This record gives sequence, structure tokens and C-alpha cells, in this order.
Amino acid sequence: MSNEAFRRKVAELVAADPRFAKAAYFFVADAVTFTTKKVRDTSPEAGKHISGRQLLDGIREYALEQFGPLALDVLDDWGVRRTEDFGAIVFKMVENQLLGASEDDSPADFVNVYDFREAFIRPFAPTAGPVRPLPKIE
Repeated sequence: MSNEAFRRKVAELVAADPRFAKAAYFFVADAVTFTTKKVRDTSPEAGKHISGRQLLDGIREYALEQFGPLALDVLDDWGVRRTEDFGAIVFKMVENQLLGASEDDSPADFVNVYDFREAFIRPFAPTAGPVRPLPKIE
């Protein structure tokens, strides 16, 4: 499928279901490529298929790489607030032949896999060290 055809199809999806921004669909498509490459690089025998869990892990890593500490804000701006939202996007793309899926894949694979605050904020939170008393002001 050409980039232009992909863009048109995503525009149609968003017009029919405006819960998620167009950018979220493009991001998921890029995250699928990122995750598939990573899985193949670490396990060449794995083939092209990735599980929902693998995709969600890849999405998390890709979002942190792309947006750093702003990842949660960017995803929220796109209407993506939980792992189920990624599942909805993925299966909307599958229904419209923008992504493939196996018979074993299901939207249930994306239910409550990780907490967004933990996944996208914790990597940038300072580590707790010993608490030092404040100096006395005289």
C-alpha cells in the first residue's frame, strides 16, 4: 500500500471514529515496524508475527525513545490513555487491512497490560536517595 493510500485510509478511520488522532495510527504503524525489527534482531527464528504483548512492549519503548518524558502527554493528546486504546487502534487497522493479525490475536491481548503512568513517567522519575536534612538558617 502506498503512503498516500495509507494516509487516506487513516483519515477515513478517524472520520468514522474520532476517538484517536491520525498521529496515533501512524505511530502504531511505525511501532509495529520498530517492534518487528527488534524481535527479529533478538530472535531471528521468531518470524514476522509479533504478539500483542510484544507490540505493547515495543510501543512503550518506541514512545519513550521518540518522546522522552513527554510520551504520556503526547499519547494523551492523541486520545490514547491505556493499553486497550492501542488494541482498539491495532484492530481498527487490522479490520481495514492496514495491519495483519493471526487467528490467535485478540483485542483481549491488549487489556490492562501496563499502567501508563508507570510505563511512561517512572523511567524519568528521579531515584530516591537518602534524605538529607536542610541546613539551619541562622
